[in-house]
Amino acid sequence: MSGFDDNPFGEPTIDNPFADPSVQQVARNTNAQIRVDDYNPFDNPTTNTQKGYAQPSSGPAIMQPTEELPAYTKTAQQVQAPKPSINTEELQRRQEELDRKEQELARREEEMRQSAYNVRRNNWPPLPEQCCFQPCFYQDINVDIPLDFQKIVRHLYYLWIFHGIVMLANILGGIILRDFTIIGVGILYTLLFTPFSYLCWFRPAYKAFRSDSSFNFMVFFFIFFFQFVITVVHAIGITGSGTIGIFTAIGVFDGTAWKTFCGIIALLIAFGFISAATADLFMITKIHRLYRSSGASFSKAQQEFSDVVLRNQHVRSAASNVAAAAVQSQFSQNNTTNNRY
Repeated sequence: MSGFDDNPFGEPTIDNPFADPSVQQVARNTNAQIRVDDYNPFDNPTTNTQKGYAQPSSGPAIMQPTEELPAYTKTAQQVQAPKPSINTEELQRRQEELDRKEQELARREEEMRQSAYNVRRNNWPPLPEQCCFQPCFYQDINVDIPLDFQKIVRHLYYLWIFHGIVMLANILGGIILRDFTIIGVGILYTLLFTPFSYLCWFRPAYKAFRSDSSFNFMVFFFIFFFQFVITVVHAIGITGSGTIGIFTAIGVFDGTAWKTFCGIIALLIAFGFISAATADLFMITKIHRLYRSSGASFSKAQQEFSDVVLRNQHVRSAASNVAAAAVQSQFSQNNTTNNRY
């Protein structure tokens, strides 16, 4: 019982922090004792300072950062390019283009749906129903040709029409110049070259782009090159060639007003042949570039040709008939030789 205080209600003497000698020494050395009851926050600041109270700061408490924050920059996702303004006319044009493509797709779907049950009727050349001749080919660039090649096939078709127009202009120039050689040969060229050029180089090009046929591409390149050479000869205007070229047009000028007029007409026709030759060179170069970029080759064309020949029933029957006739002839010849001996 000696370790406990006799008066439990008195001030504690054990474990009292204020009973430490160092704390009591500091408390005795304090000049003035500050009492909380004497502090008035609404009193004059000078009075509070004289009484020993600390003056609070008048401004808000601000924490000073140890390091400056980096400047704010927008990220690449936040930075967006300004959207281009589209006016009403541009929106209307795009809407019309979409409507046109939708109608074209609907028409092509209907055409394909009908072709599964009905054979497509030939529509070229476009002849009236009352004509004694009927169209020989079916031609629809928007249906047969893939979308990527429709433009170049259409330009090739326009080039064929331009060749026919220049040939007709050549006949008209011969009539104006009163040159019967140009008139006669020009009519022959128009009647021969116009349909044969369509059959020999435009139709192979049309079928080549329609079915990606290397064989038809080879036929087109071979014949169209000769078309280009003949057009160059026509543009030069060699005497007796039957066309009005540069040399023929230059020889027309004679100093008189009528000859000058005829010479101008002849020059226009010669420039027509030059334009046709230039367009031929441009088209054959462009189509050859497309052909080479597609990975086609001459060996592929040979393979296609052999497949077409071997699968053709008429060619096979003709070959078998020729072989049978050859065997029969050889057998008859052997019998004749044996009878002689």
